Amino acid sequence: MNSPVSDLPALPEALLFSDRVWNWRGFEIAYQTQGDSGAAVVLVHGFGASSGHWRKNIPAWADSFRVFAIDLVGFGRSEKPAPGIGIDYTFDTWAELLNDFCREIVGEPVFFVANSIGCVAAMQAAIAAPDLARGIVQLNCSLRLLHDRRRATQNIFKRYGTGVVQDLLSVPAVGKFFFSRVATANTVRSALSQAYVRKAAITDDLIEMLLAPSRSPTAWEVFVAFTRYSQGPLPEDLLPELPCRTLVVWGDRDPWEPVGLARAFADYDTVDDFVELPNVGHCPQDEAPELVNPVVEQWILEAAR
Repeated sequence: MNSPVSDLPALPEALLFSDRVWNWRGFEIAYQTQGDSGAAVVLVHGFGASSGHWRKNIPAWADSFRVFAIDLVGFGRSEKPAPGIGIDYTFDTWAELLNDFCREIVGEPVFFVANSIGCVAAMQAAIAAPDLARGIVQLNCSLRLLHDRRRATQNIFKRYGTGVVQDLLSVPAVGKFFFSRVATANTVRSALSQAYVRKAAITDDLIEMLLAPSRSPTAWEVFVAFTRYSQGPLPEDLLPELPCRTLVVWGDRDPWEPVGLARAFADYDTVDDFVELPNVGHCPQDEAPELVNPVVEQWILEAAR
């Protein structure tokens, strides 16, 4: 059974600037938009998040741009079809979704601004449809440290244990039980306390935004499908192939995507600049919008000339 947008709990009003739905290949895709002029900018969230994660950025950028924030299929208020029911939860799928969104809803080439796994999806989209991508801003791009090709460099537990855990999660009873333990307010708050340096940014609205989609009956299947997905592209596969420029911005205290590994991104010809944000974690757009908003706006304004 799928989970249409209309069946999901309403988000707190503070998280919404508009509440729109687009039909993509028979699935309902939720998005928000604000701004009437300027370059088109599409915001792409990370794993487990949604367009609400850009609530502190949309108003600032909408003064200069036409801003669109999408909920990727499987996340947020978008439909969550069970894996294999007309959908696979891979970066190819999300890239196709983003490019169709640009064609059908935005109607022109865009600048992508993305966080975490959203950066990989945005890069994949740009490579698949170069005519639709004007540039990409990457905020703490996922390094995909549990990817099959990275396991040889991991400790023995991650090298051999990851596959065992992935196989266990594929058992429906195990996957559903595990998800029920992960999708709780206490667990989400604990994860955010790792990811965010500024604890004041961890609000009840933020926790509810992340939890609300988990109440869909198929949310656990989406979660398991992605946690078992350890193939597909790595950032270093995509960066040299980009048909557009990219700005990389990194919270330097990200515990999940270490800045020490990410600094190598600066060596790619397609990277305009690598900007480190001091004392900021994995989701800088939400944790430190006063640092992120002007950096992103200035880069897009210059790139759009």
